[in-house]
Amino acid sequence: MSPRRNRPRGGEKPEKSVGREGTDRYGLDRVESWQGEEWVVRQVGGTAAAKHYRCPGCDQEIPPGVAHVVAWQQHMGADDRRHWHKACWNARDRRSAKLQRSRSAPRY
Repeated sequence: MSPRRNRPRGGEKPEKSVGREGTDRYGLDRVESWQGEEWVVRQVGGTAAAKHYRCPGCDQEIPPGVAHVVAWQQHMGADDRRHWHKACWNARDRRSAKLQRSRSAPRY
């Protein structure tokens, strides 16, 4: 007895889920309310994350290959997207973008 074949033998190819912008790299968009604004939120899988990003919640780098969240205000459009760690997005009320100072910088 030969092992089971896991790949289809041809014919019809399965359809991929395609997002609103016509790309299959990202998941489906959802709308969340935060700070009185409507935000479009999209989960990005690790295989689709191909660039370095800076998380506005913790000001740390998101390296390629790490799953994360992309969010932008609904009325602003996708040009103003921000890439967040999943944990930072879930704790965004406590991890909003803040001014980062060195220890020796004045506090005024």
